[in-house]
This record gives sequence, structure tokens and C-alpha cells, in this order.
Amino acid sequence: MNTQDSVATGGTFSTEERDAMKDRARELKEEARRDKSKASGDKSVRAKIAKMRETDRTIAERLHDIITDNAPDLTAKLWYGMPAYTKDGKVVCFFQSAQKFKTRYATLGFSDQAKLDDGDLWGTYFAIPRLGEAEAERIAKLVRRAVLTGAVLAGAVLAGSEANETPAG
Repeated sequence: MNTQDSVATGGTFSTEERDAMKDRARELKEEARRDKSKASGDKSVRAKIAKMRETDRTIAERLHDIITDNAPDLTAKLWYGMPAYTKDGKVVCFFQSAQKFKTRYATLGFSDQAKLDDGDLWGTYFAIPRLGEAEAERIAKLVRRAVLTGAVLAGAVLAGSEANETPAG
């Protein structure tokens, strides 16, 4: 998303930002009406992914599989019109297609709920221009780390490695 567009137009929201807010309002209304089961969220996310242009769709489908395989405790849902994955109702990670905000690459973002802490500096957004095997393995490690429990996380940080990495259960 180009925040310069918002600033350049007098601090108002860009068309893409307004569309994302409308998506979120619609999602909240739908969530209040429907069953909040994992299956319902997965269905909504898969439907959204199916509507993406081919390059974004290919990446989003693969990411969805990586995330659900490596963090089965996460629940898929739509969040501001984007596929997102939650734990205890809070977003842990999300996919932003390049098309949504007219950027040159898709991104995988992690919220502050993700346990990615690594000293005093760590990444929370990752550009994904293509998703090969090496990138898939790296994302799988990030997702597993993002959902570590407190005790396991403390051990991993103290050990200074991902050797203690296990999905939360």
C-alpha cells in the first residue's frame, strides 16, 4: 500500500484503504450471522483466494496449505478482505495480495500475537514475489515459531535457535 497516496490527498484514505475498511465491516456483519467454526472460516478464505488473480492465487493457496499444515490450531478467517489466521480470536498472521493495494509483490504479515521475537529486532512482514521450496520451508518455520507456547518460546530464545521449535498444542 502506498501511504504517500493518503498523505498526498490531504490525509484522506486511498480507494484501496477505503475498500479494505468496507471489507472488514462486511466481514464483521457476516461473522455475527454465521457459524464461527473452523470450517466456516476456511470456506470463506478459500472463496476469497479463488477470486484472486493467478499469481496471487497460486501463492495464497500454497501459503494456506503451509499455514494450516504447520499450525493446525490456527483458525482461518477473512480480515480486512485478506486471508488471516487466528488463535483465540486474535490474528497471528495474514496474506496480503499484490493486487489488493496495487503493490509489486504479495506479503505475509505477522501480528504482535506471533511469537517471532528475536532480540531487539525481528521481521514481521515478508515479501513473496514467488514461493519456491526454500521459501515454503522458511515460512513453515516462521509459522511454527509464531504459535509457540510461552514455555517453549522461552526455551527457544534461551537456546538461541529454532531447535526447540514445536507447534503449540
